[in-house]
Amino acid sequence: MKPTALSRYLIEAQHQGHINADLRLLLEVVARACKTISTAVGKGALGDVLGDAGTGNVQGEAQKKLDVLSNEILLEANEWGGHLAGLASEEMEHAHAIPSSYPRGNYLLLFDPLDGSSNIDVNVSVGTIFSVLRCPDGVTEPRDEHFLQPGSAQVCAGYTVYGPSTILVLTFGRGTHMFTLDREQGSFILTRSDVQVPEDTREFAINMSNQRFWHPPVQNYIRDLLAGKTGPRGKDFNMRWIASMVSEVHRILTRGGIFMYPADSKDPGKPGRLRLMYEANPMGFILEQAGGACSTGRGRMLEVQPEGLHQRVPVFLGSRNEVAEAERYHHEHDRA
Repeated sequence: MKPTALSRYLIEAQHQGHINADLRLLLEVVARACKTISTAVGKGALGDVLGDAGTGNVQGEAQKKLDVLSNEILLEANEWGGHLAGLASEEMEHAHAIPSSYPRGNYLLLFDPLDGSSNIDVNVSVGTIFSVLRCPDGVTEPRDEHFLQPGSAQVCAGYTVYGPSTILVLTFGRGTHMFTLDREQGSFILTRSDVQVPEDTREFAINMSNQRFWHPPVQNYIRDLLAGKTGPRGKDFNMRWIASMVSEVHRILTRGGIFMYPADSKDPGKPGRLRLMYEANPMGFILEQAGGACSTGRGRMLEVQPEGLHQRVPVFLGSRNEVAEAERYHHEHDRA
């Protein structure tokens, strides 16, 4: 059977009525931008793209050279295509309307141009995360508030992981599918369709260095995981931690697990660490379409009503039954 390229896959999805022509073309533009980022990441020190850019983003975090470059690549690629009304990036304070000199479409694109960029200099996998929303009716120049739609309103979401191979993972509400970049042909090729995350797992990912700051439900949950066979869970768990959400989610899609970045008391001004619009919602959509789950610890992530473009939330995502266990610990603590 002839391998299916991303472009053919999207055309067939359009013919079947699952997506329209504008969304198909938008996704092709995003995929091309990700190929450009993949090339830049792959050059490493040879391309003078490693190290700090000497600037900070809207969250006050130091930017890497590749953060800035990836952001520029995605902006430039998507501005002129005619499929978008506006864009929003984790690296920019406010939404970016499509310039009046370009045609405009009916979609909004949000993206984290280079997730896990703190790992760049040590050659660990990083990635791009994106989410597509519909622009509200009658809005010609979208502002920040027009992007504030719950995750359940997403039309499409995906990520690209730049590792030993470059893999694009995509959903538009009809399952989750993986495409691997054929570097010789320059095309993303379908390599796994209808990915399913195991409902149960013995693997968890969390930053244990923050343990002293965790709230009681998370302390109790992790304590019982670490107790292993002799504890209340009755089985041994392994821990993983990469510090790159794209890599963590990709491992979970491949073999199951639960990834957690809970709220804690380390910085009371932050009710969570990960961004709802750029990270939690798109990853939640991808995981749910693969049979997994994504939660704040107290409810479904995709039902959270955003209050700000850069809002942060606690995140528990992965194998459905294990996410439910994490929620149970929160609910039991709340009842007590």
